[in-house]
Amino acid sequence: MEKHINVVAALHIGFSLIGLIIALLVSTILNLVGDFADDQHAEMILSIIANAISVFFIILALPGILGGIGLFKRKEWARVLILIVSVLDLLNFPLGTAIGTYSIWALVQPEIVGKFGNRSSEVTNIEQ
Repeated sequence: MEKHINVVAALHIGFSLIGLIIALLVSTILNLVGDFADDQHAEMILSIIANAISVFFIILALPGILGGIGLFKRKEWARVLILIVSVLDLLNFPLGTAIGTYSIWALVQPEIVGKFGNRSSEVTNIEQ
């Protein structure tokens, strides 16, 4: 089951990196088109649109990257975050749907949930 956790973490980091690449490409293309435009207003508007779309894709990608890193470190908050991201990924057909389905299946398995057990309850049990 350890392998499933690592695969889910790698998939989410990779899928999120694709989002960052898309943000970079959209920004670059729209700014280049704006540079070729003879109109100063068109260049300014395309620059604003490029920045807005890039920020949107970056905001969408950050939870997957942070959650994936947290999964590698076996943090409970990362498991919950990746479950939330996975539900949202289900809407991103077809690749996001496959990644989301696999991630949800893997992260709700009892063996995997046990790997992310609440550390404070373990400390409480040891003290008693």
